[in-house]
Order: sequence, then structure tokens, then C-alpha cells
Amino acid sequence: MKELPKIYEPQQVEDRIYQQWEQSGYFNPDKCVADGVTDKGAEHFSMVLPPPNVTGHLHAGHAVMLAIEDVLTRFHRMHGHRTLWIPGTDHAAIATQTKVEKLIQEREGKSKHDLGREAFLEEVHAFAKYSHDTIVHQTKKMGASLDWSREAYTLDEERSLAVRTAFKKMFDDGLIYRGERVVNWCPHCNSTLADDEVEHKKQHAKLYTFRYDKDFPFEISTTRPETKLGDTAVAVNPKDERFAAYVGKTIDADFCGTKLHLKIIADRGVEMDFGTGALGVTPAHSMVDWQMAKKNDLPMIKVIDEDANIREGFGEFSGKSAIEAREMIVECLKKNNLISKEEEIENNLSVCYRCGTAVEPLPSLQWFIDVNKKFSLENNKVAPEGTKEASLKELMTWAVEKNHTRIIPENFTKTYFHWIENLQDWCISRQIWFGHRIPVWYRGEDLYVGTATPEGEGWQQDEGTLDTWFSSGLWTFSTLGWPKKDAQDFLNFHPTSVLETGYDILFFWVARMILMTTYIIGDVPFKTVYLHGLVRDEKGRKMSKSLGNIIDPLDVISKYGTDAVRLALMLGTAPGQDTKLSEEKIENYRNFTNKLWNISRYIISSTEDAPKQTDEKNLTLADHWILNKTNSLIAEITADLNNFQISQAGEKLREFTWTEFADWYLEISKFEDNKAEKKWVLRNILENILRLSHPFMPFITEHIWKELGNKKLLMIEKWPEFKKSNKDFETEVAFMITTKAIVTEIRNGRIENNIDPKKKISVVIDIKNFAGTANINGILNSQASIIKNLRTGIEKLDIISSGEKIENAIQRTVAGINIFIPLEGLVDIEKEKAKAEKRIAELEKFIAGLESRLGNDAFVSKAPEQVITQQKESLAKSKAELAELQKHIASLK
Repeated sequence: MKELPKIYEPQQVEDRIYQQWEQSGYFNPDKCVADGVTDKGAEHFSMVLPPPNVTGHLHAGHAVMLAIEDVLTRFHRMHGHRTLWIPGTDHAAIATQTKVEKLIQEREGKSKHDLGREAFLEEVHAFAKYSHDTIVHQTKKMGASLDWSREAYTLDEERSLAVRTAFKKMFDDGLIYRGERVVNWCPHCNSTLADDEVEHKKQHAKLYTFRYDKDFPFEISTTRPETKLGDTAVAVNPKDERFAAYVGKTIDADFCGTKLHLKIIADRGVEMDFGTGALGVTPAHSMVDWQMAKKNDLPMIKVIDEDANIREGFGEFSGKSAIEAREMIVECLKKNNLISKEEEIENNLSVCYRCGTAVEPLPSLQWFIDVNKKFSLENNKVAPEGTKEASLKELMTWAVEKNHTRIIPENFTKTYFHWIENLQDWCISRQIWFGHRIPVWYRGEDLYVGTATPEGEGWQQDEGTLDTWFSSGLWTFSTLGWPKKDAQDFLNFHPTSVLETGYDILFFWVARMILMTTYIIGDVPFKTVYLHGLVRDEKGRKMSKSLGNIIDPLDVISKYGTDAVRLALMLGTAPGQDTKLSEEKIENYRNFTNKLWNISRYIISSTEDAPKQTDEKNLTLADHWILNKTNSLIAEITADLNNFQISQAGEKLREFTWTEFADWYLEISKFEDNKAEKKWVLRNILENILRLSHPFMPFITEHIWKELGNKKLLMIEKWPEFKKSNKDFETEVAFMITTKAIVTEIRNGRIENNIDPKKKISVVIDIKNFAGTANINGILNSQASIIKNLRTGIEKLDIISSGEKIENAIQRTVAGINIFIPLEGLVDIEKEKAKAEKRIAELEKFIAGLESRLGNDAFVSKAPEQVITQQKESLAKSKAELAELQKHIASLK
């Protein structure tokens, strides 16, 4: 008799199993086709891995992404689809350069300038290679069935060619231009940032109310007095009558020694109730003010430089940091009695998303993508039929609006459209060394844009690099061989089927891929976007070093196994919702993997001689019930995964495996007489459970599959099919459900009445009032062994038809069938009644007090909402307990 080890030890098998998968070559769809695993004409399923940044190692957010995407990949591969999941990493320009700069400073006390560009980039590439290897190792530990033969890197030669080709196309179409605009500037990174790379951190700041000088006719309010050195206007709301007489006039002022010429303009964006209702307009250092300046033809005065210092030409403030200058200006204003008010307010500080440094809006000569300019369309599948030209914003809108791309969950669609409506020209140049060099060369007044270095002497390439989102925006098609004309992967697998990623990069990455692909390819990059939430701790807090609540995927994998970690990350959460993760949750799912192991261990050891086929007429009610449940489960899990209801599918599998199959059918199989049929059913159900569970729990299912004697890898086995039967088993299933309900009521009756588990009981089942028309007497007699043997402790079972109540007995009812458990000899009825009556009195008093408190308007209006909620919950629980006790008392009469 074959027997599995008593304990499943994932650490002993997972690496070996992953190696077998890799060596098989079946992560590659071409290999699957060549070996006949997948038909040549099979439906295609493709997905690109959102490339992790080569800045370190994977965290829990990456782990949930890998788990979900692997579920989808394995599901489609088992469906016989030509399935491709492409791996890759992102060079993450600013993030990686910043990390390496910090490491070199800590290690050698040197800056990148001390090393020089070439030597510094060698350090960055070495760091990126080390991080890449770490990430690949961690990705494999998660069980991800990626086609490693197609691995990509956003900075490799193929992707570099794609970037240069895309840049040239956009430049030639007039969508990329070089100009001076106000940009987000990080003084620490010494580079521009895109609008959505700027984070907003709440802070306490001082709002100063003052006059520019003693002769200025009214006050203004600001939190940044140092920028007022560059004011060229004052803006008021056109409805504000306080300033109506000044609108259109230009007033000269002497602001702390700096001569200002201030035009009073009207703008609906000015809030009348903020500060004084008048705002100084600094076109060079505010995105909003720059827009006002364009509308009103205002001059732009640059005050702050790229190091966040005051520029030359501003007297004693020049050379000072912006913070120092602020303090000096406030002191100057106070000295001249120009400040009337200082107040603490809470506002948002704009900071760099990578280093946390306060961002300075300032004018800079940069490269931009024009998102509003119209361009000619040719063979564009996204634009409405007959459309001859469009802007990038319009293409992005149509992609989702016309259902070319579907976003799950749907509520993020509104967020997506809101972002597009407010989208400004995209600044794509960065002043860093690491990344794709801008493919532009200069020679005197000449400018050359191309995919290769221009011929001739004297050409100098632009020193800047491209925003990392520019290269990752091409990811779906650059990884599939574009711009090669004969790229078969591109022809076969694009648009990709799904993009699965976190909702936090919907704008960073997802929207940019739609922008780039709808323009360059004329189609969407993916048909569906599935967004998962953030991974938080068990209290719902963000994981961080400062809180000490970070869960490292590798640490918990080594402790609990990969399958348990995957389940804990995916189950119990809806699409787009944050996931709470704790070691306790992982441990609970480890218990489930152990449960599956023990189920399999029992079945493998007891069904080696199981027949290959069985005669349906020899199957019992329980056999029909479990086979029918399994068939329905196959249909439900298939539908759930096709609809991206991953958590729901996993929960159903867990419930069926643990409860319906293990707790019910497996126990029934031990005492029903049709042993040969039982062995066939047990094997059949186990194999279907393994197939259905494989996408979620690939390691343990693959291991058990082999132990069942199968030679072929479970990874490439066919997905189970829902089988339409010629016979309707609805009646059999209904009777089994009734039998289960009877058993459950008997068990509950024992527990609720404190009957010693060791004591045997008598049970009387009265079918007189049965609601159906079937021969319930015969059916229940055929099920008598189940009712007696499934942990009910029944010594004597009588099935009668009288309709009379039995005194001193627990009574339960199922579908009109009355179940009686005579209490004689089981409990001291008087003692039990006295105990129950005492508790009833306590509950009634407690409930009356709660109802009085909650009915008191004064209490309800003053008490915190949390307290009210707790009181209501306590009231509901107490009432439920009271009802059960009253029911118990009634059964003792």
C-alpha cells in the first residue's frame, strides 16, 4: 500500500518542482504547440509582467501581483490556450540612480561627479544586475510560470531601439517638442518630475497676510513669501466686489527692496474666502500661476534656481536658500509693519515621490509630449470610424469609453477619465545620467533626431535622459518584438489579453501605456485591466520599516510554504480592494494546504486498486450528491476566473474541499458498502480538486498529482470540463442536502444542550409533516447509516409518521420533518432549566438597559459613532442569545 509522509514539507519539494517546470519548457507557448500540448490554432492568451524596479528586492505588493497573474496564466494554459506571460525588469531611472548615489556616498564618501558619468554608470549597471538576479530568484520562489526565454529589460538593446523609434515617430508627427515651461523640479535629484510623480504630504504651514509695501492698496495672503519676489500680477475673483475697482490696473510696489509691476487680474479659480481673497501671481514658480500668465500675457520672473536657492539679482536674498529667504522676507515685512496676520494652516507639500524632497515648480527648457495636438490617423482601431485626426487625450478616452479596454473594478474608470481631463503636456526629459539618452543630436543650429548616431563630425547628443515611464509605456509591444516588421510574437499576441497591476500606478503606467500604444500601434495595449489593492498589515496600516510591520515574502515562504502565502495574498479580498496580511492569516492557509495533503494521503493509500470506470446504478445518494457538487463547482470556478473573481473562486474551492468533500463525503465513504465505487469517486473528485486548485496552489497540487501515479505534469493537464448529464440529479442532491441538515441539527442539539459527547442518544425522526411528495420514509431509511455514523452519537434511530410532539425532548425541524432527542438520562432537566432561566433574566435586564440608552436622544447625539455601533452590535447579539435560550427552555418542557 502506497503511503505519503505524514507531514507535507514544502521546503523539501518546491525548488525541485519549479526546476522540473522550467526544464520541461512548457512556460514557453511554442514548446507547448511543438509537443502537442496546445493546438496550433488555439486561442491566444498573453500578459506582460509589470516590470519590478531593479532597486532591491520584491515586497508583498509584488508578491500579490505575481500570485494573481500566475493564477490567470496557469488557468489559461490548462484551458489549452496558447499562453504567454512575459517577464522583465525596469531600469527605474531616478529611483535606481538615487539608490546607487546614496550607496557610493556611504561607501566611499564620493558623489557621482567625483566618479564621472562612465564610471558612475558602470556602478549603476552592476547594482541593477545584482538586483535583477535577486528579483528573478524571488519571482521563481513565488511559483511564477513566466516564459524566461523571452525575458526583457527596459534598458536592453531591443527596448532601446523601440524607444528611439517611438521618439522619432512622435517628433516627426509634431507631438514631441522642446520648450520652456514650468516643471516640477526636485532639487535633490536635480531633475524634472512628471505631475503624477509628485506626492502630496500634509503639513502645518504659516499663512502670512501682508501688503507688498505701505502704499499698496490691499493685502494678499501666501505661505511662500520668498516667491513674491517674482510676482507679476495679483489675482482676484471677478465676483469679488472688494477689488472690482482695481481689476485691469497695474500697480508698482517696492517689495523688500525689489521693484514689482503688478497687474491686477480677475480669475474664477481664486477663492474669495481664502486669506484676503487676493493672491500674488508668480508665473515662474507655480503651475496654476503659469496658466494665468499665459491667459493674461504676463511676464515671467525666475526667482528660485535648480538648487532651491534665490537667483542673482534679488539683492541680499540672492544665494540664500528658499527657506532662509522666507525668514528674511518675513523679518523685513515685520520691521516695516506690513504683516497684519500669521496663522497656522494645514496644507499639502509637494514632494518628490522617490527622495521626499520638497518639489520646486520652476521654468526649464525640456522635452514634452503634446497631449492636445491633433495628428492624422491611419488604420487606427480605437478611433471612431471615419475619424481622420485626433489628439492623444482623445485616443486615451476612446480606448476605455468605447470598451476597447475594460477596467476592473469598474469604479476606477471614472478616476481614469478624471485624470485624462486634467492631463497637461507630459515632460519626458530628465536631468540624470542613468536611462535612455534622448535621441537628439546638436551641431551648431542644426538638430538631428534619429534611431542612430548621425553621420559626420561635431554632433553632440542631448545630455538628458527620458522619463522611465516613456520606455515602460511601450512595454506590451516592445517586449513582443516591435519595431521589427516580422515580429511573430507581436503579430500573435498583441493586443495582450490582460494587464494586472496595482491601482496605485493606474496613472503612472497604465494610462501611459494606453497613450503610447493607441498612437504608435493604433490599437489598445490590453483588452482588460485588472487592478489589485495595496497589501497592508492586519490592522489595515501601510507596511513600513518605521512601524516594523513589513512581511518579507521570502521569510514567510520559508516558514509556511509558497502555496499558503499565495492563498493569503489573494483570498478574502475583492478586485481593487486593499489586502490585509498577517502571519496568522498565512498560517491559516498553511493549515488548508496540510488539510489537502491529509485528504490526499488518505485517498492515495486507500484507493490504489480503484477501478477505471464505475456503474452509475451502484452509486449511492451521497455519491451522486458529491459528483454533482463537483460538476457545479467546475462551472462556477471556470466562470469566476473568466470574470476575474479570483478570491471568490479560491474561497469556493477551499470551502468545497474542506467542508463538502473532507468533512462530509470522505467520512460517509468510510461506512457505506459500495467500496469499489467509493474508491472511483474519491479518486475522481481528488483529481478534479487538484486540477481546479493548481493555479492557486501549484506546488502541493503538482506534488500530489505525481504521487497519484500520473506521468504528465499537472501544469499542462486539461482544465476539468463541466459535464451536462442526461439525467437530472436535482432530486438526489436535494435529499442529500436534507440528510446533511438533519445530521447538523442533531449535532447542534447536543452542543446547545450540553450533552456529554461520550453519551449515546436516541433519536426519533417524524416524517408526518414532510413538505414533499417523495417516499421520504424509504429515503431516510436508506440514509440511516449516515445519520447514525456522522458524529451524531446515535445508538437508536426510529423513523416514524405520527405528527405528535414528544415531551422532554429537544425538537428540531428540517423541511417539515420533526427531529426529537429525548433528554431522559442525558441532562438534569430542572437544573438545566434553572440555569437557563437565570441567564434569561440577566439578558432581559441587560437588553432593557441598552434599549433605554439607545432610545435616549441626548446620549445618541453626544456619544462617538464607534460607541453607538458597538452598543447596537451588543444589543443584537444579546437578543440572539435570548432567543436561543428561550428556544432551549421550550425544549425542556
